[in-house]
Amino acid sequence: MNTPQTSSQPDRERAAARARFAITHLGGDCPEPQSASSDASFRSYWRISAAGRSFLVMDAPPEREDVRPWLDIAHRLRTGGLHAPAVLAQDLEQGFLLIEDFGNRTLLAELDETSVGGHYARAMRDILCMQQNVDYGELPVYDASRLATEMELMPTWFLQRHLGLSAECHDWQELELCFTRLIGAALIQPQVFVHRDFHSRNLMLLEDNELGLIDFQDALRGPLTYDLVSLLRDCYIAWPEDRVYAWVENFRQQAVKAGLTDIDATGFARWFDLIGLQRHIKVLGIFCRLCYRDGKSGYLQDLPLVWQYTASVGARHPETRALVERMSGIMGERDLTRPNAQQQVSG
Repeated sequence: MNTPQTSSQPDRERAAARARFAITHLGGDCPEPQSASSDASFRSYWRISAAGRSFLVMDAPPEREDVRPWLDIAHRLRTGGLHAPAVLAQDLEQGFLLIEDFGNRTLLAELDETSVGGHYARAMRDILCMQQNVDYGELPVYDASRLATEMELMPTWFLQRHLGLSAECHDWQELELCFTRLIGAALIQPQVFVHRDFHSRNLMLLEDNELGLIDFQDALRGPLTYDLVSLLRDCYIAWPEDRVYAWVENFRQQAVKAGLTDIDATGFARWFDLIGLQRHIKVLGIFCRLCYRDGKSGYLQDLPLVWQYTASVGARHPETRALVERMSGIMGERDLTRPNAQQQVSG
């Protein structure tokens, strides 16, 4: 017989603290905050209504998540003319923020063949706005060390933990050479403000169909095409390649007019492809780490699309062709969405 699950004492204490925070700032008649969502970090969001309005309480336990970067980037984005949630109250010691509620309409849920053109036009306008108007002073730089550290998640979590490949079975020198080439390609791009996770699950549709930005706390200074590839080669939805490159060229023309670059169409498309490979190699590792370390196995369902991007784009470029061919041979017909039975999934 299954026994019902009950919350732990720390969970109950955290819930009580969250409710007290909400009551302090919204009044004693507001109901208890209800779970709204969580993300790939240790943050969670709790919806609460008061005086006919809806608000969110962000819960970021201080020992696991520092809310100060979120506050900093939110301020930079709003100052630059972007829609980031307004902050109504904060308790940094406890890790609570009371913020504007953007609702439940993610861009992903609204995308189809008819709507995508208009939505992506607004999204690319917002990318250009970030690149032109948002201050990136004192933000971390997407330097060689950071780029390499991200890609190194892939051999550890994807090849070894997920696919079960032993370190002795793989030519790590070949892998490191590929990483070095991708890093070099990233560093030659103009450096701008980078949201770093600008995709359809992190873009909320507001009442006027404008876009609200979330999950931006890891923003930094980095390559011009990084946010563009996050949007157009989204890990959760794909579009025909000819349409993707048409959007890429449209963005390039706007970036040239804005004075962000003077590169030609071929060079810009190459920048776009290679930074996308760096991102998707990283994501192969991140999605597997979320599964095996954090117990979030649902991210494995998105691995096939991420691998499809990596394999198809990687085969077009000499920097990555040998690596993706080797990885394709290793995987064979393996179902990437199934956890490795030899690896314990946290939970």
